[in-house]
Amino acid sequence: MSRFPLLLSVACAMAMALPAPAPAQEKVPHVIVAIYHIAPGKQLEFLKWMAAREAIDREAGVGATQWYAHMNGDSWDYVAISPDIDDATSDKLDEMARKKGLKIGAPAGLEFRQMVASHTDTMAAGPLTASQMVDRATKP
Repeated sequence: MSRFPLLLSVACAMAMALPAPAPAQEKVPHVIVAIYHIAPGKQLEFLKWMAAREAIDREAGVGATQWYAHMNGDSWDYVAISPDIDDATSDKLDEMARKKGLKIGAPAGLEFRQMVASHTDTMAAGPLTASQMVDRATKP
């Protein structure tokens, strides 16, 4: 029983030392960063496939994908940074693609995989400047 006041004092001191919950920060858009390794001889077919889908995105008002073509260095062929869309927008894009005769769902995935040796998709927050990231990391 003699340790109880000491433990209570330590617990109170620790609780006071914990940081207060941070207020909600402004929402930063999420993007999908995709890195593509294209199957040999399939570069133009891949770009045309993506351009057809990009046209539908544009028609639907979805933000443009930023494309980067490999020039030197690592082994990737293309990097794309595109907006992360919600399920309703994805469904709308599928319907628009279907009306234009483009494949969607599993058939589109199989068609896509004939052109791509490998790819990765990564969810990221941004765009942000380094200063904005410091502010987000250091402000409560």
